[in-house]
This record gives sequence, C-alpha cells and structure tokens, in this order.
Amino acid sequence: MGYRIAVVGATGNVGREVLDILSDRGFPADEVIALASRRSQGTEVSFGDKTLKVKALDTFDFSKTDIAIMSAGGSISLEWAPKIAATGCVVIDNSSAWRTDPDVPLIVPEVNADAIEGFSKKNIIANPNCSTAQLVVALKPLHDHAIIKRVVVSTYQSVSGAGKEGMDELFEQSRAVFVADPLENKKFTKRIAFNCIPHIDAFMDSGDTKEEWKMMVETKKMLDPKIKLTATTVRVPVFVSHSEAVNIEFANPISADEAREILREAPGCLVIDKREDGGYITPYEAAGEDATYISRIREDSTIDNGLNMWVVSDNLRKGAALNTVQIAELLVNRGLLKERAAA
Repeated sequence: MGYRIAVVGATGNVGREVLDILSDRGFPADEVIALASRRSQGTEVSFGDKTLKVKALDTFDFSKTDIAIMSAGGSISLEWAPKIAATGCVVIDNSSAWRTDPDVPLIVPEVNADAIEGFSKKNIIANPNCSTAQLVVALKPLHDHAIIKRVVVSTYQSVSGAGKEGMDELFEQSRAVFVADPLENKKFTKRIAFNCIPHIDAFMDSGDTKEEWKMMVETKKMLDPKIKLTATTVRVPVFVSHSEAVNIEFANPISADEAREILREAPGCLVIDKREDGGYITPYEAAGEDATYISRIREDSTIDNGLNMWVVSDNLRKGAALNTVQIAELLVNRGLLKERAAA
C-alpha cells in the first residue's frame, strides 16, 4: 500500500515539475491529486503517462491524504497550510511563508536531513529559496571539512524564478526587440530582455532586497548560525537555471584541489571543472538536470583560506520541485508517515 499525495498549485511551473519528478522517481503513491484554484478546475496536467484533471483546493478533503506539496505562493500557504496540516496531512511548502518559523524545519536533504524529525510540531516542512538550496548543497561538504566563516555570493537568477509571467515577459520582450515593437514591463521593474536587473523581491530598510536577506537567514538556519553571508541577487535574461559566483572564507586551510575532490564525493554535487575553453557548466546545460553543478574552483589569494567557485542548478528542480519530492522521500524512508488506506 502506498501513499496519497496532493500537489497544490499543479498548473504552475513548479507544480508541473513536481508531478513529473514524482513520476520519474517512482514515488510510492497509490494516488496523486492535482489541485489549484477554482478557475483552474478541470484543467488537465500530465503525470507520467496519465492525465490528471485539476480539482479545486478549497473544496478538497485532505483527511485521507498523506502529503500535500504546495507551490501556490505565500498567501495561499499562510491560509491553507495550517488547515491542511490540522487534518493530519504533512505539508511540504515551496513558498517563503514558513521558512523562518522556528517550529517548521527548513530542509535540503543533502544538508540537514536530521532536522526533519521536528516536522510534527506544526506538520509543516519548508522548502528553501531556490538560490539558497543550490548554494548550501555546495557549501555543506566544504563546511564539514574546513569550517566556513564568511560567504560573499552574487546570483544570476533566471526568469523562471518569477513564474510563468517572468518567462512570458522575457520571450515577449526578446521578440519585440527583433521586430522593433515597443517593450512593456509587467512582471519586472525594468526591461529584462538583453539586460540584467539587480533587484529581486522587495527592498528592506538595510538596503538589501528580501531575496538577499532570505539567502542569509536560510543558510544560517540550515547550515550554521555562525556563518556570515552577504548576497547580491540579480535577475538575468535566462529562462531556466540559476547561477552563482561564490567567494568563501574558511577558518581552516583548504586548497582548490581538496575542495574539488570533496565536492566530487558530495551528494547532489557534480563537478565540471577543467581549466580550458568550455570546461565549466552554464545555466543552459543545467536546465532539466537534478545536480548542483560546480565549476571554476580556485583559491582566493586576497584572503587566508579563501576559495572562489561557480555554482549552477535548475531552479525549478533542485531549487523547488526536486527538493520537495526528496523531502517527501525522506519522510517515507525514515518511517515518519503512517500509510493510510488506499483511496
């Protein structure tokens, strides 16, 4: 007997990826239910070789559902996650709504799997920000070896991180450039086609954006509260995959060769690092892949025990959908769920 899984926000970019990954990885589900708002009710979405008809979230009974994977945005999650969790269904949430809640574990399975034991306080588990997820996968094995003191990271984030509207805007603006049509900014604050925007999420009093703040607080929560991190997050005209230029200062000595070997053995990491033309990964190549790719590993001669590296990952997969499915697998593999009667 398997599990009953609900995917909330099944018509969105991440929701569709969740359905694909549940199927591809053979998750032990007796039934998978696609849920969204009433306006999407009846829409068809793919699940392996099956087609699911979307049901309305606000009329669905979660009492016989084991896991709800939510990718419907923060406001929906704040309203619905506690209601769903109260039925006994475990919520794995992709939004930022619960990440800083001390009673909600924030999980990347390769980094802090043991923290999942605390999920029962609220029956909610948070998935980190997409840019944080790939960063901590790369930082964790290096931190275990040499203790990270400080991280300086600049991100180059794809428009898919802003949802379908972001992808549509890049496509429409790029087309407009070539046919000399006027460009319109809807989703982004400035033109995104053939441009970079150093602004993701709202500005805070500190001058940081909320996206930059998220990377700092989430890294501390999952990896080590003593780590100092500063970030500059930039939206770039790439459809899928986030890239990050990362500078790390360690407490203990570590060479580039040592880091390369450590990362080659680390779960979730794939090192592509040849010092030659094309001997590195780009976002285009990482799209559709599950790994966190690491390239350009080199020593920073301006500080003691410093390294630079380039980190790339598909933000819709490891940054969101894949990580939530891995969390669900962790619940199953550790026996933290009780199987309910098959639907």
